[in-house]
This record gives sequence, structure tokens and C-alpha cells, in this order.
Amino acid sequence: MKEVIDPTEQEIEGAESDAERPQRSRGAEGLRGEPPCSPAPLLPCRFLDTIDSPADLKALDVSQLPQLAAEIRDRITTVVSQYGGHLAPSLGAVELAIALHYVFDAPEDKIVWDVGHQAYAHKLLTGRREVFETLRQYGGISGFTKRDESVYDPFGAGHASTSISAALGMACARDLKKAHYKVAAVIGDGATSGGLAFEGINNAGASRKDLIVVLNDNKMSISPNVGAMSRYFTDIISTRVYNRLKKDIWDLTGHLGAFGGAHLRRVIRRIDQSVKALIVPGVLFERLGFRYFGPIDGHDVAHLINILDHIKGLRGPILVHVYTKKGKGCSFAEENASKFHGIGAFEKLTGAVHAKKGPSYSEVFGRSLTELSEERKDVVAITAAMTDGTGLNFFAERFPERFFDVGIAEGHAVTFAAGLATEGFRPVVAIYSTFLQRAFDHIIHDVALQRLPVVFALDRGGLVGDDGPTHHGAFDLSYLRPVPNMVVMAPKDERELKAMLKTALAYDKGPIALRYPRGSGPGVDFSGDVDVLEIGRSEVLREGGDGAILAVGAMVYPAMEVAEVLARRHVSVEVVNARFVKPLDGEMIRRIAAEGKPMATVEENALEGGFGSAVMEFLEKEGIQRAAVKRLGIPDRFIEHGDRGILMRKIGLDVEGMGGVIEDFIKQPRFWARLRGT
Repeated sequence: MKEVIDPTEQEIEGAESDAERPQRSRGAEGLRGEPPCSPAPLLPCRFLDTIDSPADLKALDVSQLPQLAAEIRDRITTVVSQYGGHLAPSLGAVELAIALHYVFDAPEDKIVWDVGHQAYAHKLLTGRREVFETLRQYGGISGFTKRDESVYDPFGAGHASTSISAALGMACARDLKKAHYKVAAVIGDGATSGGLAFEGINNAGASRKDLIVVLNDNKMSISPNVGAMSRYFTDIISTRVYNRLKKDIWDLTGHLGAFGGAHLRRVIRRIDQSVKALIVPGVLFERLGFRYFGPIDGHDVAHLINILDHIKGLRGPILVHVYTKKGKGCSFAEENASKFHGIGAFEKLTGAVHAKKGPSYSEVFGRSLTELSEERKDVVAITAAMTDGTGLNFFAERFPERFFDVGIAEGHAVTFAAGLATEGFRPVVAIYSTFLQRAFDHIIHDVALQRLPVVFALDRGGLVGDDGPTHHGAFDLSYLRPVPNMVVMAPKDERELKAMLKTALAYDKGPIALRYPRGSGPGVDFSGDVDVLEIGRSEVLREGGDGAILAVGAMVYPAMEVAEVLARRHVSVEVVNARFVKPLDGEMIRRIAAEGKPMATVEENALEGGFGSAVMEFLEKEGIQRAAVKRLGIPDRFIEHGDRGILMRKIGLDVEGMGGVIEDFIKQPRFWARLRGT
């Protein structure tokens, strides 16, 4: 076996005893401003209902913690069954959350969760028990960790793979301040498939900073063997006696002279690493500079506490490999963890999901792509760990050899697609709008610059509701529109989505993107054949002489409703389905401007750099000065979580709000005077 540089020479030096460790605050700081919600009554819990902070948790005996874990699982399942949320990943991390808060002293010690949707038990243990029933509701607590929600959330995490980098930053800050708190990063649920995680591991191992990384392995990343031998070995290598003995032997060999001591140290390294290689899958991490412990049964809370308590005083980077069961304690979530990863309301006892309105846009996309690919053998589909979420499960079942799930690696997905495109294939990259942001550089340099015909399908465009600001697809029109060679379009309904997908597959002059919202559409039949659309051509849905509403994507049907409301107020407006954000239908815009109609642009995207900005830039470029434009869209701030209808009213994109703004805009006499040159 090749020699492995032993990372323990400095790591185990002077491991802290309980007496030596600085006293840390166990204050019960909770929410930074409780949300104005009244939780529904729940059945009392023997232990959970006594916990308002980790200090209360520490008052329990270790033998009582399995019962606490059962109570936490029941509370999570009850609340998620009523309001939806991330069930399976949070159920799998219950004992881990208990053990971490039992051993460490948060909020002084920093516990960074990745991804944040694993942290429901963490929320229940850190002052948010009484408001947990407001989870993901407007005005309630977030479904992810959030810095301005609680002092126990040192880092917000809605996107994956961020914890190690953030935690290393905190560890470096601690040392610069000459403080003594501990920093632990909890990474799991597939987050280790993201490149950022490995960048963090590489830097953290080289830094030799005191940092603990807990790898929560729920078969979404590494899948180790968990058995008696592994447990026995982990017990041995984590004890203070073992580490002190190892340090003493290391010190002794250092006094035996240059030749003898160095030779013995090489022998010790080889024996140590050979034993570890036979028993645990940790050599990779040790070669990267981490001390490795595991794999450990992540549902044995007493054993977890014992291991964490032993290693918390060790020096240097530590990786604890914990094996858990996603959906633990809920039979239907264990059997179908993917379905119950993120789920809407369901029947708590059976897992039956409440009936939905109709096929979602994701399903329409997946079924349409599968149908269109029957005759297109060059079409391949790519996603980043969201097969079911993007609707590509239909394509994967029909064409498994042409389907690729690359894990949580959006940048890789885009460049991988570029490579396929260079060899004559037509890649369709289906990624949520908010996650594709992570691949912006790859879109520019690897696809657009080379004019490669890659199709980007952006799911969850616009406000997504209860997942909140980390998941709102508020910026895609703005970040795709400036990219040269890019075509950007958005469908008004299910059938137009299918037509745009067919258009995208037929387009071979460069990249092309279509974005569509979360949830179900208006219910338009999308069966049968559809026509290829003319690139850059809009459609007029309603005539009107007093003004014009130029709407894009999911805002087209609401724009039609606004027109109906205004008609009852004796205001006649034209409604245009823009279809394309890039290229714009310049002929349509010039005509409306020439007719002297005030234009209102409507989009479910950030106003900065979006569709409305594109219209105004076009008018400026064309030298059209006598045109009045009112832009309606998402304002320049991060939008909170909550029911989508509530959020749309809050930002004025509901029918009533838009109608009032557009009516006032059209009726302003100064616009008419300026437009007519009087």
C-alpha cells in the first residue's frame, strides 16, 4: 500500500479535556422576532414539549433520547402532512440533530447544516418548537436554515454543498479572533456530489484548521458498510486513550534519531492506514488531510454522542461518517424516499397524497419530451439530481440509455451537455431556475460562446411559494437575456410549452431556453401534434385601443383577466403574448408605439434586467421617444416564503393589483399629451 502522510501529528496534540475546554454559553436564544402565526394544537409530548433550547435537551438522560427522537419524528410527520415540506431527509437526521446539540454548545459552537431541509429536528430543538406548525407558511418559519430566523442558524442553506466552505470560513474567523468555539458542518442528502463540497474539503484538509465535518450518508452519496467490526474500530480510534497513546508513540519515535525514528514512523503510518483501508472507506478523506471516523450508525443516538464527545477535542480537520436511513420511522417515506423528499400535504397514516388540480408543467414537459424524442434519436436528457422533480422520470423510463443524472453538479451538467452537442447530439438540460444560476459561467463560456445547440428547460420559473427566496426562480430572464447567441422563451400554457419544446429541438443555431412555472397550468390539452414556432414572433390574444399589456409566460392568462376587469371599467386594452424575451418581436413593439398606446409589460421575474427592461432597451435602440412603458414584475428584493397567491398579492402581481396600476397608468393625461406631441 502506498504511504499516506499521517495527519495526526498536530491534530491530536493536547486534546482538550472537559475541564480544559472553555465554558460556553448555553443560553436559550431563540427566534429573532417570532412570526405572527397561531400554531394549531398538537398532542403533548413527554420530552419534546419540555425543550425550548439545547440546554433543556442536555438535562435529559441519554436513555431518554430514543423516546425524544420518536416524538420529534411524529411532530415532523404531523406538520408536514398538513402543510407539505421535506419529510424524508429530515426524518433521517433526527438522532444526528439530537446528538450534535447534546454534545456541542450552540449557538456559541457553530453547527452548519447542508442542505437546510435536513434541519427540521434542529429547528424543534432550538427554540422553534412552539412555532413549528407555521413551517413554510407565510409569516412562519422557513423550511431551511436562515440566519435572520434564529441565532442557532449560523448559515442559511437552501442550495446544496455549501457547508464545508462556509464552516471553514467560520473556523478561520474564530482563529483570527483568538476564540475557542467549535465549528461543525453537517453535509448530506446528496450534497457531496456537488463540486463545491470537494473544493471545501480540499481547502479544509490543507488548512489544518480545527473543523468537524459530519457526512450524513443516507444512500444519496457514499454508501458504506455498517457492522460490528466498523463500530468496534471506530470506538477504538475515537477514544482519548487511543489518541494519547498514538501521540506518545509518535513523540517517542521522534527521539530515536533521524534514521531510526523516521523508519519507525513510516512503519506506523503503513500499519495504521492498512488497517483503516481494510475496515473503513476513509482513506480518501485521510489523504486529503482529514482524520476519518466511521462509518457510524446514525440512528444509535447514544453511540453518536459517545463518538462526538470523544472527537470534539481533537485538533485539525475531522470527518465523521454517519450512516442514516432517509425517511426513518415512517414506512412509506422509507420505501419511497424520493417521492417524500419534498412533498405536499398527504394523509399521515397512509401517505396518500392529496389530489392535485391537473398535470404539472414538469409532467407536461417530461411527457412531451418523451413523445418528441421517439423520432429524434439524437435527443438526450440531463438533470442534476432532480429526475422526478423535473418530470424526466418519463424520459428515463423510456430511454434509459439516453438519460443522465449527474448529481448535484449543475455546472458539470451544462459542460457535459456541451460535450454531447459537439458530437451531434441534442442535449436537453432540465434544471430548476434557481439551481441553474450556479452554472452561469458554463452557460456563457462552454455553450453560448461556441454556439452549441443545447436546450435549457428551466423548471420553477417565477415564485415557487413555500420554499421561499432560495428557490424562487426570479432571475432567469435577467441572467439569460444578456448572453449572446441565446434564445429565451416562456409558454403561456401547457400546449405552448410543448410547442416551444418542439421549437427548441428544431433550433440548431445555438442555445435556446424555455422557462415555465411550478405547479399546474390553466388546463389546456397538450395531446397531439404541435407546430414549430417562428423565433421572435408574438401573438395578439385580445384587441384594444386604450393601451396594451405585453405579458410573458405564466402572466399571460392573468393579463387576460386584467383586460376583462378593465373592460368593465370602460378601458379597452390589447393583450399580447410575447412568447419570446429574446429576440423580441420588434415589429409588434414598433406598431404599438406608433399607435400611441401606453404599454404595460408584465412578467414573473425580477424587474431589473428582465422582459420590461428588454422592451425599454429596444425602444431606446430604435430611437422611439414617444412611447410610455410601465413595467410590472418582481421588485428589487428577496421575496419571502408563503402561499404563492399571498406573495403575488403582496408584490402587486395579482389581477386586482395589476388592474389598478395599469388603469391609473393608461388614464394619466400627460402620457396621452406626450405621445400625441401636444
